[in-house]
Amino acid sequence: MSNHVCNNALLKCTMGAAPSALGVLPVKMVNTFNQPAANINDHVAMVNIRPFGVCMSVLNPATATATSAALGVLTPGPCLPNTPSPWIPGQATVILQNVPALNKTSTLPCISGGVISVAFEGQATHQIP
Repeated sequence: MSNHVCNNALLKCTMGAAPSALGVLPVKMVNTFNQPAANINDHVAMVNIRPFGVCMSVLNPATATATSAALGVLTPGPCLPNTPSPWIPGQATVILQNVPALNKTSTLPCISGGVISVAFEGQATHQIP
């Protein structure tokens, strides 16, 4: 069993320089630890997934442009998450709005080359089977 992920969970990206907080809108009408509970569809960039400082990936257009201007020396650009697909795999034993709940072991690929994961679920008392 793992803890249910909720609003303000701490996220990290393999290509980002800083952690970020997960934003979960209170539309599901389900709370965990008095915070809106997350499901795998909470992957929308700039709504659910906020920037991670600067991005180290040259697949990020801002980093590619800055690196090119620096004559090939890796120059991180601003992080702009690009996450069109849901978190995988989620927790299929708990369903929120007809999709699996989000748990700590789920990951989210970013088209800019990073992989986003949950560093802290946002709460430590509510587990999901």
